[in-house]
Amino acid sequence: MGFPESDAERAWTAILGVAVVALVGGSLAFPDRVYGGFVWHYFWGPVYADAHSAACVVWDGGARTLLYENAKCAAASGIVAEPGYTLVSEAGYALTLVFMLTGVVFLIRRLDVGEEYSLLYALFPFMLFGGALRVVEDADDTVPTSLIHYPLNALIISPVIYVTVFALTLVALLLAVWLARTGRTAGYERPLFAFGTGLLALTLAYLCALVVTDPNVSFHPVFTILTYLIAGAVTAADYWLLTRHAPGVLSGSGIAGVLVIFGHAIDGASNVLGLDFGKELGLPYDLTPKHPVNRFIVRFTEGVLPHSVTDAIGAAWPFLLVKIVAATFVVSLFDAKMYEENPRYTVLLLVAVLAVGLGPGTRDMLRATFGV
Repeated sequence: MGFPESDAERAWTAILGVAVVALVGGSLAFPDRVYGGFVWHYFWGPVYADAHSAACVVWDGGARTLLYENAKCAAASGIVAEPGYTLVSEAGYALTLVFMLTGVVFLIRRLDVGEEYSLLYALFPFMLFGGALRVVEDADDTVPTSLIHYPLNALIISPVIYVTVFALTLVALLLAVWLARTGRTAGYERPLFAFGTGLLALTLAYLCALVVTDPNVSFHPVFTILTYLIAGAVTAADYWLLTRHAPGVLSGSGIAGVLVIFGHAIDGASNVLGLDFGKELGLPYDLTPKHPVNRFIVRFTEGVLPHSVTDAIGAAWPFLLVKIVAATFVVSLFDAKMYEENPRYTVLLLVAVLAVGLGPGTRDMLRATFGV
């Protein structure tokens, strides 16, 4: 089914063009302020440092210097970018995500798919694949002879990995739709799910091969088992409470909403296990938080509760509570009227909400599972 280009599509394209021109033009006209102080500092610099396994990278008048000691990073002059996220970068990525989702809505409207929550279920393995693929780079950092070098490894470092996974997902979606339209399959959802499962299986097979070939990669399945058990139990408890005391929360999303809550429970549970009980479950050290929100919650808990309490039960468990409460609140916004008025955008929003929880959660879970 063909659709004429709408005013909304033209406006979206125009806004994208203006944003690109502003960033490129500003970077050329004011390289230190726009590119160095904004693009490099908050977005590409952290990726560059992470890709080189450095503690930070310093931008000084266009010169890039990689540093591998935190003390040197703290004393460095110039614009210092460290691996990981900041509040500025996370806000920028969130705004970009919402904007790009609108573009994806236009795309799936032209493909005439995505009006049912079956799209979310079909994309579920791709979210697991994204988290697992990120662990490939984490594991690569431990290999004495690196298998994936810069700039190739930048493709599987956050946030560039989201573009990589999106591109692979888009190819899989187009192929799945083609299979359905040509009568080779009854629908596009099953082949799309199969493609995602295949990518996930290949990635996990690679990580398992590293366990055999690389002494720096180990296998601790207890983290995966406990993560899913805790996430499942917490989600079941939340579902029980909602169906009895607030049934309207899931009125617009149903099982899809429960799946979203489960995805964020994975994120919360994996953080609790990796940050607080890594050593107790077989790792040589506890993992460290990768996101500003995680770090803030851990530091806040350590500052409020006595050390005797945090030593006993950890300081990351409030993150699990925050994830469940936040996911439940967001799901409650997806009422039946919202779905009826714009089903494709509603489905894609739920896909995005699930992805930002399940993807990072899977990464943290598998980092601990493979000891990287």
